[in-house]
Formats: sequence, C-alpha cells, structure tokens
Amino acid sequence: MTRLFGTDGVRGLANGHLTAELALDLSVAAARVLADRGEFAGHRPLAVVGRDTRISGQFLEAAVVAGLASAGVDVLLLGVLPTPAVAHLTGALHADLGVMLSASHNAMPDNGIKFLARGGLKLDDAVEAEIERHLHEDWDRPTGGDVGRVSAYPTAVAEYAAHLDGTLSRRLDGLTVVLDCAEGAAHASGPMALREAGATVIAIHDQPDGLNINDNCGSTHLAPLQAAVLEHGADCGFALDGDADRVLAVDHEGNVVDGDQILAVLALSLALNGHLVKDTVVATVMSNLGFVQAMKAAGLGVRQTKVGDRYVLEAMRVSGYSLGGEQSGHVIMSEHATTGDGTLAALHVLERMAATGQTLQSLASVVNRLPQVLVNVPDVDKSRVDEDAVLAAALSEEEAALGDTGRVLLRQSGTEPLVRVMVEAATHDEAEAVANRLADVVRRQLTLR
Repeated sequence: MTRLFGTDGVRGLANGHLTAELALDLSVAAARVLADRGEFAGHRPLAVVGRDTRISGQFLEAAVVAGLASAGVDVLLLGVLPTPAVAHLTGALHADLGVMLSASHNAMPDNGIKFLARGGLKLDDAVEAEIERHLHEDWDRPTGGDVGRVSAYPTAVAEYAAHLDGTLSRRLDGLTVVLDCAEGAAHASGPMALREAGATVIAIHDQPDGLNINDNCGSTHLAPLQAAVLEHGADCGFALDGDADRVLAVDHEGNVVDGDQILAVLALSLALNGHLVKDTVVATVMSNLGFVQAMKAAGLGVRQTKVGDRYVLEAMRVSGYSLGGEQSGHVIMSEHATTGDGTLAALHVLERMAATGQTLQSLASVVNRLPQVLVNVPDVDKSRVDEDAVLAAALSEEEAALGDTGRVLLRQSGTEPLVRVMVEAATHDEAEAVANRLADVVRRQLTLR
C-alpha cells in the first residue's frame, strides 16, 4: 500500500485526495498512537491546531478538531499561524501534539496535514507508519466527560512574535525592510515581529482572502519583492512562503539572496559569537559549491545531507548542530526553533546588518555562487543510475575535467521515472555543456524499454 505520509506530512488536493473524512480519521489515529505510547499518561491530553490562509483549511480544521476531541484530546485553536509558530507553541504550551494545516508553497487548491510531537518535533517515519496502521480500526470511543474540550487561543500571534523578538540581542532601528507575506500564514505575525524589533516594515501581499495564497507572490515569485524594494528604497526585502517556514531575500539593488547565502551570513555571525556548534553548518547536496568553498575559507565545516529539510533536521538533532538549511530557503536555527522559520531567519540577518553596518549585498558576497544547471531526464530506469558502467565512466571523465572548479550530481526522483543531472562549473556555458552531455548518456543508457 502506498504511504499516505510524504516527506512533510500528508498533502494533496483539498477535498480531492485530502478529504474531511481522511483528516478526521488521521487525527483519531494520531491521538490513539500517541496515547498508546504512554505520552498521555496521568493527564488530559492536549493538542494545538493551526492553519494557513487557504479556504480549505476551515473545513479541514473542523474535521481535525472533531477527530481529536472524539479521541478524548483537549484542543486549543491557534487560528492562522505559521508552521514554526505551531511548533513553538506545541512546546511552550506543553501540548502532547501539534497539528498544522498547510501545503506550504503549493498552489491554493492543495492542502496538507502535518503532525508534531511533544516539543514541536516532527514525527519520525516509524510513528507516521504506526498512525497509518491505526486508520479505520475499531476503537473504544470516550463518552460523557471523557471527550475533549475545544477552546480558542486568541493570543497565539502576539506570543509567537514576542518569542521571535526575544531571540535578538539588539534592536533593528534604522533599517527599512519589505516583507512579502505570500498572502499566507505570517501575514500578521511577520510584520508584527519585525516592527516590534524596531524595523520600518513595508508589508506586501499581506491581505489574504483564502484564495490568493502563493499567487504570484512569496518565495517562489520574487519579482514583486524586487520591485517593491527598489520602489521604496528599502535596505532589503524578504519573501516568505505560504506557511512561512522558508525565506529568500533581495538586497537593496534588487539582487536575489538565496538560502545558501542566508545560511552563510548566519553561520559567520553565529561562529563569531561562539554559537555555531562544532563550527559546522548542515546543508544538503544541492547547496552551491560556492557556499561550501566560502565556509571552508572561513574555517567552518559543512555537513551535507540528502535533499529535504527533514534530513537536515535529523542530522542537526543527532549531532547537536545549531544551524542548517537548504538553498530553497529553509533555515533552521535550533537554539530558537525546532523547524525552519522564515521570519526568525530574516530577523537574524537584519540583526547582523544592524551589528555590522554592512548592506545585505556586502554580507552575502562572501558566497561566490557558481553557475548551476539542472537538466531533468524523464522516462528512464532511475534504479540503474548507480549501476551502469558507461554512465559511471562518463561521470568520472566529466568530474576529472572539472576538478575543484565544479561538481556533478545525479539524483533519482522520488516520485517519477526521472533522473536529475545537476552541474556547477566556473561558467554557465561550461556547466550547461557538461549537463547536456551527461543527460544524453543517461537518456541513451537508461531509457525505459
């Protein structure tokens, strides 16, 4: 049977794949699994539930709450709030689990359900599998006074913003910043946190109507942010995604500052202040070679994982690292958060600007990004990518020619018969040529017959 849980919860077309019935059943199963593991022993279990601005979040929230309360779990409704805020409040309110309803950067018709364990931690694969096994099982339902109570928690936005500001060691007075809220979950908390920290904030795409989340705005569409930064003469700008767990930036000239550069700025700042554990930052294999070279030049280590913030989080948790992230803008600062937090990352980049008096452009220039070309090769037998001798020889030849000036990465798609060929080199033309040559070999050797 195909797993319901993907790399970031259960996600799909709302009221298509992700129905109210499925949301209710998943919530009952999640409550039962956690209760069976003894985490609810001796007290009434408590859950917190938040959502982004998608209109479908309203009926899915009702279904999730019904499932949890019917399983004897008390529920606090957080309302519209970023994923990292739900994670924070799961821990701060000593809840037994948290639930976030969001499809992150996906288009509006999609939605998702993400469960968080005590402390705001993501569930591991084994617990997710156990939840799936309990779906649709017969169970002893609580009755009378044993069913759960449901209450609103109206101070969630203010408490989260205060938490974010409490992580800073200096104010941001004098800095003007544009914040693209993606018509999403941080439309209230994001501008509030930046303003209360002292920054002058121009908020854009902060008027969600339930239908416009991620619609030509946010971290996947940076043109509006670039235009706004130039129009207002701002010091910089930041773009969140729909649930605000990722962020990308724009400098005062409208140049894009990606997740690798944000990570570098924060790594150097934390290292200077003695807060970069083991002088190492965690990144993925997709991080630009220029980022790795910059960290090496600064005497810092880079631990690279498979693509996906869950793998970054896992490596950070196992070894106690304090900073990790992805080129896409997931930035995890484990001293203050249990998951990627776009607003938190933006605040700490601004703090670095305030502390040094440097522009974001100057701070980000530590990373000399190598041109990167990605070619997708569809309809191939991806299982043989590591076995084909002809492909292996071609790969070795190209890697030897690039030497220390570039790199090649072949990745199998997790969901399609597709191989991704990624090449970095000193020039775009060189990277493109190498990528196309290798893509031809993949196509020739691995085409499905």
